[in-house]
Amino acid sequence: MPYELFYWDGIQGRGEFVRLALEDAGAEYRDVAREPDGMETMMACLKGQDGMGVPPFAPPFLKDGDQIISHVANILHYLAPRLGLVPDVEALRAEAHGMQLTITDFVAEVHDTHHPISTADYYEDQKDEAKARTAAFLKHRVPKFVGYFDRLLAVSAERGVKRGDGADQAFALGDRFTYVDLSLFQIAEGLAYAFPRALANFDDAYPHVAAVRETVRQRPGIAAYLASDRRLAFNQNGIFRHYPELDQIAY
Repeated sequence: MPYELFYWDGIQGRGEFVRLALEDAGAEYRDVAREPDGMETMMACLKGQDGMGVPPFAPPFLKDGDQIISHVANILHYLAPRLGLVPDVEALRAEAHGMQLTITDFVAEVHDTHHPISTADYYEDQKDEAKARTAAFLKHRVPKFVGYFDRLLAVSAERGVKRGDGADQAFALGDRFTYVDLSLFQIAEGLAYAFPRALANFDDAYPHVAAVRETVRQRPGIAAYLASDRRLAFNQNGIFRHYPELDQIAY
């Protein structure tokens, strides 16, 4: 049976981190909310009306047979061993899970740049607060989070991990490509969309993250996905949003 991914139609959002893993592995899956009556099916699951037991709190969630797994990091922790996207060693799986949880924290901060007060209010109702929040995010939080991952990747590079062409290549877990690298790709792509001016020097500031982004882009499953209509464009309803008034260099 194919995996069933449940997430809001029309946006990449948090569901995209799961899609990237499924697409990279060439796994068979259904993006349920994009199917006819799919939104109704998803809402029935959220309301506990599908007979599957305890309903998930919110999308994304994944169905694998009779099992429901919710939350991005938890879904990836479940999927990765089945998709070959994490080592078999339990300690390394725990390390990868911790990294993904850190990415989860960062994604929440990205969202709060445009909705710092309440998700129940429109962006236009909290624009001044969003400007202040974004300035602090760009000045302090991007260097803290993305800088952390760049340092992790730098350690791998210093250990001499090589690509097939002999060039230095670093992955989050050393010489093994994992789902964490796919998530770093999505972070880098999302930041480039949301803050092209403020983060114009991203590749120079975070060269190892930038290198992973390009490696992921060239992987066969991801390249095919990016060229397909399954990959939705970033837009003003997702996690990463581009508002020119927020895209300011934070000095």
